[in-house]
Amino acid sequence: MADTAKQHYDLIIIGSGPAGRSAAIQAGKLKRRVLVVDRKDRLGGVSVHTGTIPSKTLRETVLNLSGYRERSFYGRSYRVKDDIGAQDLKMRLHKTLDYEVDVLEHQFNRNHVETLNGFASFTGPNSLEVATEAGEKTRLTADRFLISTGTKTYRPDYVPFNGKTVVDSDEFLELGQIPRSLVVVGAGVIGVEYATMFSALDVRVTLIEPRDSFLDFIDRTLIQDFTHQIRENGVDLRLGSAIETIEDAGVHIETTLANGRHVRSEMLLFAAGRMGATDRLNLDKAGLETDHRGRLSVDRKSYQTAVPHIYAAGDVIGHPSLASTSLQQGRIAACHALDTPTLPESPWFPYGIYSVPEISTCGMSEEEMQERGIPYEVGIARFRETSRGNIMGLEHGMLKMLVSLKTRRVLGVQIVGEGATELIHIAQAVLNLKGTVDYFVQNTFNYPTLAEAYKIAGLDAFNRMPIPEEYKVNRAPKAAE
Repeated sequence: MADTAKQHYDLIIIGSGPAGRSAAIQAGKLKRRVLVVDRKDRLGGVSVHTGTIPSKTLRETVLNLSGYRERSFYGRSYRVKDDIGAQDLKMRLHKTLDYEVDVLEHQFNRNHVETLNGFASFTGPNSLEVATEAGEKTRLTADRFLISTGTKTYRPDYVPFNGKTVVDSDEFLELGQIPRSLVVVGAGVIGVEYATMFSALDVRVTLIEPRDSFLDFIDRTLIQDFTHQIRENGVDLRLGSAIETIEDAGVHIETTLANGRHVRSEMLLFAAGRMGATDRLNLDKAGLETDHRGRLSVDRKSYQTAVPHIYAAGDVIGHPSLASTSLQQGRIAACHALDTPTLPESPWFPYGIYSVPEISTCGMSEEEMQERGIPYEVGIARFRETSRGNIMGLEHGMLKMLVSLKTRRVLGVQIVGEGATELIHIAQAVLNLKGTVDYFVQNTFNYPTLAEAYKIAGLDAFNRMPIPEEYKVNRAPKAAE
């Protein structure tokens, strides 16, 4: 067993996902000696290999090959490619992942970021050991550390995982064939994305959620519209349905619910929760503790843990668990750790769910406005009301805008439908610049575009709001008698 001499770094980053990636590049640009340790032999972490990039690539492939976007014109039976198989889905997936890894390796090389493959574990507050699968060990020390190990799938004992017909979200990407029927347990972001994605392939999907509601952080009006759409697309959504047993019967998977109902399917995807990937880090040696789900607590301004020279960022610190926010967190953590001033995070960030249809929000929901006692007005735009929506054949989709009656500021925008995750950035800019509904009334949008929905929703709210006194001076003078 090899044991190399100790090596010292300014910053050691554990994990090469979005948070670790942005922190490493930032540290490299500051000309500091930085090392990224990752257990995989390929960089990118969960985001590149089993999470964000694969699931979104799979979604785009499904929509392209199935002809889903064209069905309003050519009928529900229309398909670009008949007999779509698992290999059809994987072809673009592997090409995309290879490209992502190549780009990341190039960025690290260009910024002189060192990398090391192996399992890291702390041996003290300022030291750790990296063990490879071959048994070699490397001892390292650093002035600062960043933990960005992300999460791993939650695998309870009552689920008979077999890697083929009963799988978690990581294993799901390796499916050998597309099932004719699929049960998805857990109506969180991951479960909803995969359930709606495979429904677009005309797979019979049953989405089971033990609670009486799902995606509770999303505006209820949006969820009602979304629920209607996915049920119309063929998803059998069962809320308030706790799992009693899951049995692998060989020819099918038998899922028994607490209400006595049974669901048979060719495959079951268990997507009910994830755990912080911290169990192998020996955090107690560094003076750190995690919560019951393996997550670390941090100061949300600096991303320092309870041990000041150890930082944590990304999914390992919990909500919002987005690749986009992880990128920001990693950069800010690196700047703070290396005593470099930087801009703080903006208060409002977009949340995107890449389901079919997409959901994206920024700012407050209507429920949050009510809880805070903020008087407000609502503006609604339906995509079918826009010319671009008609050109694209969109039968569904909506944009909801929440406006303060007191300040006229836009305080929240929620979108469900085609292009939601792209359109939301207009709302993000207006929210962070403290813009008002007047912006959407005064400004011209390209025509025809889906972005025009902002103007429609803005006018919808504007026309029901009191006119400010300063606007009244612009009224046309009365005609002379």
